[in-house]
Amino acid sequence: MSTVFLGTSEFAAAILDRLALTDAHRPALVITRPDRRRGRGRQLASPPVAETARALAIPLEQPNSVNDSHARALIAHAGRGDAESAEGDAAEGARQTVIVCAFGALIKEPLLSEHHLLNVHPSLLPRWRGAAPIERAIMAGDTRTGVSIIRLTAGLDSGPICMAAGEPIEPEDTYGSLAPRLSQLGGELLVHALDESPEFVEQPEQGVTYAEKISAEDRLLDPARPAVDSERVVRALHPHIGARAELADGTLLAVHRAALAEDQPGAGGGLGVVARDGRLLLDCTPGLLELLEVQPPGGRAMDASAYLRGHGLPGRR
Repeated sequence: MSTVFLGTSEFAAAILDRLALTDAHRPALVITRPDRRRGRGRQLASPPVAETARALAIPLEQPNSVNDSHARALIAHAGRGDAESAEGDAAEGARQTVIVCAFGALIKEPLLSEHHLLNVHPSLLPRWRGAAPIERAIMAGDTRTGVSIIRLTAGLDSGPICMAAGEPIEPEDTYGSLAPRLSQLGGELLVHALDESPEFVEQPEQGVTYAEKISAEDRLLDPARPAVDSERVVRALHPHIGARAELADGTLLAVHRAALAEDQPGAGGGLGVVARDGRLLLDCTPGLLELLEVQPPGGRAMDASAYLRGHGLPGRR
């Protein structure tokens, strides 16, 4: 039985890297999403999993849909070299073990039933099913998360679990510090699951929460909410997405680092971004959040003091 890997993100790329170290489970094929335009220059760029597959010299495909007959034939005949001749009749290929991790597209029937599909999900299911489990766990103030290995089903991350392990969320953790630990944990769990074929157990019905995709609204620090909430948002979205604070004139200032300003008097009154004694603060309801590192539109990241010296704050309308 061959192994096929489906993934897209940097987290998935780290899982692929670990899987490729094993002789028994090194993927015969990697499938990821098509290249797309990114950044200010809108240059065409490959997903992280594509870059990793190329570096590992693993055959790579980037179909528009993993559910079409051609993609299904590629999966069914991975490692056999005759996928082209089998197109349109994927069921005649060998049953594969298909690893899915942060693929970013819906996998449908009949592909779901044609192979043994395992999903690596970075949360302790059933908590944080969905697209952004790491970010949502930090934003919610969770003190613990983890990784679950489940059988992929038609439901949203609701398949039975065969292995899971926890990982603490430290008070200073950002996405950038927590995700690598979870990817390392997930890679080890996945290899154990493939080696040992543990029994699957249905997820409990209690404790289900959903990790919705991060929206523009989620990125915006809200002075009408407590400062502790905004501090978590900054950590949850750093460095891959980024939080933003709105200035009085409507300018959106990227916020890379922030901390609760517990030394500042007053509980905060929801006034938004203010300057005090050379410090940049988000006046929340309640509390004050000190913005330590910010980035103006079209500019570079800088300490808040440097930003205030070079830009100042606009007056309120």
